[in-house]
Amino acid sequence: MLVLLPPSEGKAASGRGAPLKPESLSLPGLTPARETVLGELVELCAGDEEKAREVLGLSEGLRGEVAKNTELRTAGARPAGEIYTGVLYDALDLASLDPAARKRAARSLLVFSGLWGAVRVTDRIPSYRCSMGVKLPGLGALGAYWRAPMAEVLPEAAGDGLVLDLRSSAYAAAWKPKGEVAGRTATVRVLHAPTRKVVSHFNKATKGRIVRSLLTSASAPDGPAELVEALRDLGYEVEAEAPAKSGKPWSLDVLVAEIH
Repeated sequence: MLVLLPPSEGKAASGRGAPLKPESLSLPGLTPARETVLGELVELCAGDEEKAREVLGLSEGLRGEVAKNTELRTAGARPAGEIYTGVLYDALDLASLDPAARKRAARSLLVFSGLWGAVRVTDRIPSYRCSMGVKLPGLGALGAYWRAPMAEVLPEAAGDGLVLDLRSSAYAAAWKPKGEVAGRTATVRVLHAPTRKVVSHFNKATKGRIVRSLLTSASAPDGPAELVEALRDLGYEVEAEAPAKSGKPWSLDVLVAEIH
């Protein structure tokens, strides 16, 4: 099983660990593209601060993120699972998993990123600010930039098992499973059961809980149909139908009674 996650906008501090080693990151086929984006981002942030803030979509209160980006090559690095914070990652709570579940997380979780393309939760990275929606001056929209390198690397990473896609739309634009891989991919919406409306904050929390449930239960569904059964066995209310055509992803609706 491969689980595709969005990153978090907010991130923990880099800490005092050894600096980034781009060549040590998972999915080495993405290394040239990572180096290019890293170089463009550092150059942007080392120049006109106001321009960098505008390009990155940062408010006045986040001005310090520009300076932080200038030090990405020398800042301390920590496992990505410790860098990413926020609602989904709080619910997932990687640090509290038992050793067996942590090993499953290391194998199966892949976090998408405007800067790194995608990383495993064990990959050591510095704290940074660069969303997939950013348009870097020399590269254009990062969602479009990443499509070619991702298309080369991600099908192999997906292997021959289930792909559980929990990304937001901005990060999903960087790689869309196709063909046979798409046929064993499942996307998830979280709906408020009484109204059937999509929820926002609780959407992230529920997705984090779903991933945690799968990791702690050692559940290993082979495909979308088996995933539906596994989630129901874990206590989730799930509605799903097989796609009308082969080679299309499944869409799963997880229903929640309360929004909190």
